[in-house]
Amino acid sequence: MTDNTLRSVTVERTSTGHFTATNPRGGTISFGTGSGPDGDSEFTPVELLLAAIGGCTAADVDVATGRHVEPSGFTVTVTGNKISDELGNRMTDLAVSFSVTFPEGESGDRARAILPRAVKTSHDRLCTVSRTIEIGTHVTATVVEA
Repeated sequence: MTDNTLRSVTVERTSTGHFTATNPRGGTISFGTGSGPDGDSEFTPVELLLAAIGGCTAADVDVATGRHVEPSGFTVTVTGNKISDELGNRMTDLAVSFSVTFPEGESGDRARAILPRAVKTSHDRLCTVSRTIEIGTHVTATVVEA
């Protein structure tokens, strides 16, 4: 792999059940296990996975439709069932739903017309996150000396 294809984040423990992920550009996002005494409002890793799916496909669709007109409403909802079975803990029945509205007029009509194709193209080809999940890839876990 070249530096052009490599993507990375670093996750650091900040306290029991709480972590911060940092990307190479310095962006951070905090998350946790969601099981703290105060109910922890932070995202859990599973919720981050759902957000990554939704964010990836939302970005694709926004680029395609935004060429025509700024949406007046744009919401993506991602759901799935967290199960535990003989294969271990995992998510099933992942579903992405778009609710997008555009202003009236010719530009809005064009954006509405391409919305289904933009969603399909993102799902079938463009969204790296959902494509990786659907196709599958091996994940390795190792321990390195600190």
